[in-house]
Amino acid sequence: QVQIVESGGGLVQPGGSLTLSCAASGSVDFIYAMGWYRQAPGKQRELVARITDARITYYADSVKGRFTVSRDDAANTVYLQMNSLKPEDTDVYYCNHYGMSDDTPFDSWGQGIQVTVSS
Repeated sequence: QVQIVESGGGLVQPGGSLTLSCAASGSVDFIYAMGWYRQAPGKQRELVARITDARITYYADSVKGRFTVSRDDAANTVYLQMNSLKPEDTDVYYCNHYGMSDDTPFDSWGQGIQVTVSS
């Protein structure tokens, strides 16, 4: 079984920066893709950024040029560096890892972490 633990959220002023981290633990063979999603109350969860094992990245238009996703395969960890934060970036952010565990595919989510951008 794979566990996902997120960290790094909190309160930041507009224009500020935060870095989110998300580590997978347990019997992990390989992680194909790591991603960050966000969800506001009453809205659908949306993909913010994603990185594959080949280091191919995807960003939502709303965060391009401000957010950077990266991964550390040795630590099974994905990072989201968020710069020039705006109030509209306020959301609960969820981490997702998709890969193989004990030769079986897994698709695991973190518990969610709050990011609040406010003065």
